[in-house]
Amino acid sequence: MRLPWLMLGLAAAACVNAAGAGAQDYPSRPIHIVVPYAPGGGVSVVGQLIGQKLSELTKQPVVIDNRPGAGGNVGADAVAKSAPDGYTVLLHTSAMATVGTLYRKLPFDPVKDFAPVTMVIATQFVVGGSPKNPAASLRDLVAQAKANPGKLNYASSGLGSSLHLFAEMLKDAAGVDIVHVPYRGDAPMTTALISGDVQLAFLPQATGVANVSGNVIRGLAVTGTKRMESLPDVPTVGEQGIAGFERGSWIGLFAPAATPPATVRALQQRMAKVLTDPQVRQRLMATGQEPVGNSPAEFAAQFQADIARFAKVIEQAKIPKLE
Repeated sequence: MRLPWLMLGLAAAACVNAAGAGAQDYPSRPIHIVVPYAPGGGVSVVGQLIGQKLSELTKQPVVIDNRPGAGGNVGADAVAKSAPDGYTVLLHTSAMATVGTLYRKLPFDPVKDFAPVTMVIATQFVVGGSPKNPAASLRDLVAQAKANPGKLNYASSGLGSSLHLFAEMLKDAAGVDIVHVPYRGDAPMTTALISGDVQLAFLPQATGVANVSGNVIRGLAVTGTKRMESLPDVPTVGEQGIAGFERGSWIGLFAPAATPPATVRALQQRMAKVLTDPQVRQRLMATGQEPVGNSPAEFAAQFQADIARFAKVIEQAKIPKLE
């Protein structure tokens, strides 16, 4: 009577061993990294860099598959519905933590349909001020806004973007009333800041550093726990008396939810090796991007924390649901 149970136990052990062996052999064929944005953008550039090094490390081709559309949702949906075997994965920004709250309806669940693999890079934001406005620091601009409620404007790269949400967080933390003016992307947003159409904008680190260093915009502050080496004279938001801005954005790697944990760990371990490569680190840090490569559990915890944080911001700012 005990034989069937013995055979079931042996079968289960065989499955575990097979899964472990599969993870040890991973990858044994090409990996497709889906980037849900257009070629040439910041996420795509990071994808090309890490993809090339991952290919060298694993001796397998790594294909960067750009699938832009719907704020990153087209590419994310494609990965959610792909085979959960570690060979089709998603390289996405912290916008992934906003879509569940921001969109009225999604063809996927950003939590249930994905397994976080690792945070690839972390970045800060530069809080930029218009050269046409007299405020020389964030403290100055906050004082100006309090003296003129509803009369100053801030720009973002679009409704519900990370740049929009962080500006709303600043409004709440500083207790100021500044009017949101959304633009279609970073470039027109920066142009509006330079021309003085708006007085404030949160900028991605790479473009923010370049514009402040080139004296095109004013560096009012940087997010993060310490000043940037590339902008040593620009104080942090915290230094200017406003708490809660110790982080900026990130780019992370996700696999379909049913991907075996051993395969997820194998991919994370290989990506961590990629991110410790001196050449990769140098190229990323030259543009202000910090290589991370943390564990799946650590990244999942940060992802969940960001979902909660952004959901609160979206609710408080009464940002309408997107279709």
